[in-house]
Amino acid sequence: KISKYYKRLDKGLLIAVTVCALIGVIMLYSMYKVGIGDIEKRTYIIQLISTGLGIAVCFIIASIDYHHLVKLWFLYAPASIALVLLTFTGLGLQRAGADDRAWLNLGFTTLQPSEFLKLAFILTFSFHLYKDEENINHPLHLLLLIIHGAIPIGLVALQGDYGTAMVFILMFVVMLFSAGLSIKYIIAAIVITPPAIYLLWNYGLQSLHKNRILVLIHPGTDPMGLEYQQNLGLAALGSGKLFGKGLFGNKDDYVIVPEMHNDFIFSYIGQVFGFVGAIAVILILAYICIKILNNSRNTMDKLGKLICLGTFAMIFTHCFMNIGMVLKVMPVIGIPLPFFSAGGTALLSMYIAIGLVLSCYAHNDKKYRMFYDYD
Repeated sequence: KISKYYKRLDKGLLIAVTVCALIGVIMLYSMYKVGIGDIEKRTYIIQLISTGLGIAVCFIIASIDYHHLVKLWFLYAPASIALVLLTFTGLGLQRAGADDRAWLNLGFTTLQPSEFLKLAFILTFSFHLYKDEENINHPLHLLLLIIHGAIPIGLVALQGDYGTAMVFILMFVVMLFSAGLSIKYIIAAIVITPPAIYLLWNYGLQSLHKNRILVLIHPGTDPMGLEYQQNLGLAALGSGKLFGKGLFGNKDDYVIVPEMHNDFIFSYIGQVFGFVGAIAVILILAYICIKILNNSRNTMDKLGKLICLGTFAMIFTHCFMNIGMVLKVMPVIGIPLPFFSAGGTALLSMYIAIGLVLSCYAHNDKKYRMFYDYD
């Protein structure tokens, strides 16, 4: 049965994400050996351990029927919300240079609970849409779905993590529209979007976040302030030219960018591997997104489709916003590049999300279950 299970895995998707994770470890190791970016030895070691743990967890999640996973919402949904709420207590941590208080200080390490809240949302919202499929266009039922989406969006926004809030919003929109939302509600959403943006701009966003958007519209207005990191990121990306400077060159040959090991790791990829390497990374990430979309079309039911689409929305939004930050077409809002950026919590959560997609892919036939029979 294990051999049959292995044959049903989407091995192409698993290999692609693991290639990305290993390249990320190599990038961190390179920074450590060259002596740039204030990288400690433990940074790339934690990333390597997280990769191995992520692969193991991914296999375990993939072996479990996703119909059973969604039914455990009463365990992971309250737990993930509770962890986010703990960031508002004395355990909450605001990292140096960050605008948000989104981490938990566990003493021996830190944890970003919103990463697990994303996974809980994908499962619970998919289940909610699936169970209420016939009624989602009824006003009361739609209101409950909106409340479901507003809870995680509101929590991470209160943390000051507007980047993650944007990820949740796009996940919510993609999943809700894909579930069969009536065209009248889609038109209504389009109509209210401009006034909603107006209210958010004038009464929701802080001046710092407004200025990060304004410098994109008016480049050159704050080169030594808000634009400084992005200007360095662009310079680093371009300095690699066609084939890059290599992994272990002279320290003085590299452009050092703040948070280069994390949110701006794509700028280091450009330095090391050049234009060719940067395009290759974009193509691998595009392949991952396309594979997830394709898997959503081949699932057994709408529940599997929604889980895949929620995962797609999460990964695509991360990739688009992160690379956009480096290219200076998106504001700096602290979004890591999936599978590449340093951060054990983020990497592990991405592997769990891929495990959910693999579960939907492997359990798309009622005649086959690894551990369970589904009624």
